[in-house]
Amino acid sequence: MRFNDGQTMTLRAPGGHRVKVRLEVNAKARRLIIRLDERRREAVAVAPTSRQIEAAAAFAAERVDWISSRLQHLPEITLFEDGETIQYKGDDCQITLEGEGRIARLYPGNPRILSVPGDPETTHSRVVRFLKKQAKAELTRAATRHCETLRVTNAGISVKDTRSRWGSCTADGQLSFSWRLIMAPPEVLDYVAAHECAHLKEMNHSAKFWALVARCCPDWQRQRAWLRLHGTELQAAGE
Repeated sequence: MRFNDGQTMTLRAPGGHRVKVRLEVNAKARRLIIRLDERRREAVAVAPTSRQIEAAAAFAAERVDWISSRLQHLPEITLFEDGETIQYKGDDCQITLEGEGRIARLYPGNPRILSVPGDPETTHSRVVRFLKKQAKAELTRAATRHCETLRVTNAGISVKDTRSRWGSCTADGQLSFSWRLIMAPPEVLDYVAAHECAHLKEMNHSAKFWALVARCCPDWQRQRAWLRLHGTELQAAGE
């Protein structure tokens, strides 16, 4: 059977579980890899070139047990709707449609209250819009501070809904981050900002690069560990 980029195949794991695997070509990949798409609840088999797409399919088939286990242990999806509790800066935050006007407002408390009055059918989009706005502001402040520390300049900051990266830095100095970082503890967001700012000087992950990260974020290893442990929870929110 011939496979194509973007095609989804279904594998059967021991116990009868059906596992969906999407095939993907990514020129940046150095080898065949398997990653999880937490929001789609499927695995992705990545090949560096289209000529290796069939090898990626076979690679996934050989690891169907592992894929099935990982998918079954993904965190529950958290919906952005009235009454749901989400994470905001590492703390619980409850969504409510009660409130005046049409502007989203955050109120202190335990948990915090995010008021997004309006049509229930648009609650998701209004919560996402609020979180994106807050993420852009926090990441801009963090990046500005780290750029001053490292004596570098970025060419712009944007927030996106990326699946495989929490941040990126282009050769021309554009920084991009996942807006979902606003749900993580502030120290984690700060680490990711420091990470990408360090790339403005070192476009690699050498010892020099990590020394730059440490100048901005001395406990970066702990923050990176948190993100690796809880990142799937951030990706499962809002679907």
